[in-house]
This record gives sequence, structure tokens and C-alpha cells, in this order.
Amino acid sequence: HQSLFKTKWLNDTLTDWLCARPIWNDLHKYRAHHMRHHSKTSTKDDPDLSLVAGFPTSKKSLMRKFARDLAGITGFKFAVGRVLMDIEKMEWTVSNDRRWISQEGRHWSDYPKAFFKNSGGAIITNAALFAALWAAGHPKLYGLWILAYLTPFPLFLRVRSMAEHAGMPSSKSALMNTRTTKAGYIARALVAPIHVNYHKEHHLMAAVPYFKLPKMHQMLRERGHVSEPPTYWQVLDELSKKED
Repeated sequence: HQSLFKTKWLNDTLTDWLCARPIWNDLHKYRAHHMRHHSKTSTKDDPDLSLVAGFPTSKKSLMRKFARDLAGITGFKFAVGRVLMDIEKMEWTVSNDRRWISQEGRHWSDYPKAFFKNSGGAIITNAALFAALWAAGHPKLYGLWILAYLTPFPLFLRVRSMAEHAGMPSSKSALMNTRTTKAGYIARALVAPIHVNYHKEHHLMAAVPYFKLPKMHQMLRERGHVSEPPTYWQVLDELSKKED
């Protein structure tokens, strides 16, 4: 949302290379995707709708989802999908939707060219990270980066997505279609860094920088616009009460 720094270069370039590229993402593609999410939240045109479809669910179903995340199955599927997107066989997305691109007229050499064009930033930044660990005498630690990316990372993203929009009614108002969640120290370390748990406030006014979201929440509470938010545990419990 270009609100982290005062200058366009820092918001567009520095954050892309320090935050997005190392985790195989693209700030500019993600921004376009995310802006559609903000403008179409909870409607059939919301590009993130598939991330929260099927909730509430049963506790057994939720545990199966968590087990797939921790086993690396979700992470592996995500990595395969990222390759398909970067060779331009599938449209770019961070949701669960799959939209295939016509391959008519493409030569086999177009695929590696597209891959290195789209994945080049991820390759460069991860090579730099590996080189830094190698220089420090601990190259094996890079394996932990890959392991974290494939296992707990998808789980944390799932929990965050559930807390933000799952089980909320379809509405044009962010007061209705978005959820703010109370985050303690563990939740802030794992699923809610830089105050992303104040998601209702973020949807109401996306230009507010992350460090002012708690103040915005306090102001809304004082004016009676929002109530005390649930914890992440309470949200997970509420979204898993459906009978098998």
C-alpha cells in the first residue's frame, strides 16, 4: 500500500527485493492482486475468496488441513504452482484458483526464458542468502529456510487468512466482511507481524501505516464502531464447529 516509507523507490524497489523476492513473490504483481481484493472483498470477484471458502468446517477437517501444511504437502503444491505461473502456463495468483493460459504458438525455449524472467529475483536473493551463510561458515542453515517455507509458513498463512475473512458475511462494509483479531506475543511472532491482525482497520483505511493501526482500533472502539476482537484461538474454534 506504499505506506511503509515516504519515498516511492523505497516502497516499490527496496521492499520488493528485501521482502517479496526472497520468498518467491513479486511486489508489483501482488499489489495488483491485493488491490482487487480490497475493492471486491467478499464478493464473487474477490481474488482471495478461495482462501476462505468452506468455512465454518469441522474440527477434523481443519486438523487435516493443518496436517497437510505441516507435512509440507501444501508448500510443495504451492511451489509447483509458482513454477507453473513463472513459466507462464498459469495466471499469477496467491489464492487457490487455477486459471490456465493458452500455450498455442509457444516454443519449448519460451518456458525457461519466462521462468528466469519471472523467478530471477527469487533466485538472486536466495543465492545471496546462501552465499552469506556460506561465508559465515553455516551453509547448511539455508536448509532451514527452505524447510520453514514449505512447512510452517503455509500453516501460518492459512490461520491468518481464516482470521481475516473466513465465516464473515458478504457485505460492502469492512465493518461486516472483515475481522480484527487479538494477537498476543506468540501470534504476533508467527501469524500477525506488523499489526496485520488489525485487518478491519486496514480495510477501512488501507493508507494508514501499520504502526498506527492499534491507535485507529482504539479510536473506533471509543466511538462504538467496533467491539473487542476475538483471539486467534477463539476464531479457530468458531470456524471449526461444523458437524462432520
